[in-house]
This record gives sequence, C-alpha cells and structure tokens, in this order.
Amino acid sequence: MDTSRLVYGSLLIQLLIIVQGIHLSCAREIDSKQSTDVLRLHSMDHEIEDPQVEEELHTHSDSASSHMMMMMHHNMDPSTIVFFQLEDLKLGQKIPIFFPDRDLPSPSSPSSLPKSVADSIPFSLKHLPYLLQRFSFSKGSPQAIAMENTLRECETDPIQGETKLCATSYESMLDFATKILDSENEIKLLSTVYLTKPNNGVQEYTIIEDPFPIQAQKMVACHTMPYPYTVFYCHYQRSESRVFKVSLNGDEEGNNNRVEALAVCHMDTSQWNPNHISFQVLRTKPGESPVCHFFPADNFVLVSVPSASSI
Repeated sequence: MDTSRLVYGSLLIQLLIIVQGIHLSCAREIDSKQSTDVLRLHSMDHEIEDPQVEEELHTHSDSASSHMMMMMHHNMDPSTIVFFQLEDLKLGQKIPIFFPDRDLPSPSSPSSLPKSVADSIPFSLKHLPYLLQRFSFSKGSPQAIAMENTLRECETDPIQGETKLCATSYESMLDFATKILDSENEIKLLSTVYLTKPNNGVQEYTIIEDPFPIQAQKMVACHTMPYPYTVFYCHYQRSESRVFKVSLNGDEEGNNNRVEALAVCHMDTSQWNPNHISFQVLRTKPGESPVCHFFPADNFVLVSVPSASSI
C-alpha cells in the first residue's frame, strides 16, 4: 500500500480522536471579532494605538506577568495574551494566558466540507460579492467583514522562508502538510487539550511540570479562520521553531483550570513585520529574541519526528 495513504489515514484518525471527546457545534459562528488571529500571520501589521498603553509598555516592570496584567488593565484584545519569552518556559513560572472556549471542528461536522465540494466553491477576494450572496450575508455585516479579512489574509504573500496555504478542507490541509513533512518519518498531530472547561477569559496559569520539548525535524502549524465553513491557515517556516508540551494549572480561586498546552517558540523573527503585535507585547524587535506563544484548542501543529520518538 502507498506510504502516503497510510500517513494520510493515520492523521485522519488522530484528528478524529482529538475532536471525539470535545463539544462540537453544528456550525462555526462567524464574527468579525474573531477575524484577527494574532498567531497565524508573522507579517501582520497590528499596532497598539493607545499612547498611554504604548508609553507604559516601555516603562513597566520587566516581569512578564505584571506586564501582561497591565495590558489587561487597559482592556486590550485578550487574544494577545498568549505570547511569552523562551526564558519564561520553566517549572513554577506564572503566565497570564487567554484560552478561548473554542473547539476544533470535526472532519464529520456540517461545517467541514469534503474536498470535492470545497474545491467547487470560489475562494478569493474577487468573488466576495458572489460568496456573500451564496451564504446570505449582507455587505458590511460582521460576517461579511470576517470573510473579507480571511480572504485578504489568505491572499497575502508569504514572508521570506515561509510556505503557506489556506486549506478549505481537511483533505487539502493534510495534503499540504504531508508534502512538506518527510513521510519517511512519523507524522504526529499535536494540539492543546483542555482538561477542564476554560473560563473563556484571561487567567494566570502556573507551569506545574518541566516543559517537555518535542524533537520535531519539521513543523506545520494550522490555525482556524472565521468563515462559513472550515478553513485552516497552514504554514511552514524554514527557520528554526521549537515545540513544547506544557502542563498548566489555573490560579484563579474557585476556577482550577487544567490545560495540557501546546507551545511554539520561533527562534528567528528577523523577517517578521516590525509592527507584529508580539513585539509590542514582549517589547522586542524582529530578530532580537525568540517569540513564543501558546496554541488554543482549535489550532494544531503537525510535526515530523523519528519513528522511535515518543510524544
């Protein structure tokens, strides 16, 4: 039997196992507030516009925790509270993190289209008027804005050293990943697992075990996009990235959240947009230091690992 088919089947089984035990909605809610995923685009231009916040970002304590808490105090977008420094990745470290209460859409859910169906639907900005009519969204509505933002970001040129694809089906996503990852090695699908239901807000978490490094030779990250059906923004970077499993315990009184989190550290950010939100959150510049972030449960990573590796 074709090795690629075995790999493909194995990955589909992994996806089904991941989503089997979590709550799945029949259709993804499309909202313009979900249209900015700070993790998926390293070229994203996303500036902090409040001068008071900007000033405090440069004068506040060096503590990652206090710095994040200051940002929360200014009612900044909670989705930015996912970034941290590599040196923060240690046992006992406290880190404020935003884990949204969103699940990975199942391959069998109504919002996930077969490749043959997804490929028959135009997926480009020039077809936006037709798409709005097809999905019964009025121009200027939150759904229309979210769709436009998704299409625009999918058509943005990749940065140097990056290969990307907006996959409109699970099959297309797996095809993309298996072409990049060495199929002679074992391909693993990794995601964040909520051991208890998240509070859908920012909470301070403590790292309760030594972070576990995953020896991945290559990595493809996939992020869900707001759209009427399942779309994944998947990308691979030739520059070094490190993957970790991190055991977290929420410190909020009466809300003892447990999370087995997936974290990725990008070791070379020299080609990223200087206005990327991560540099403003961490007060760094492109190429100055690694940028690390946690993944929500509806994003995942595919890695190529030696067959004997245990994850």
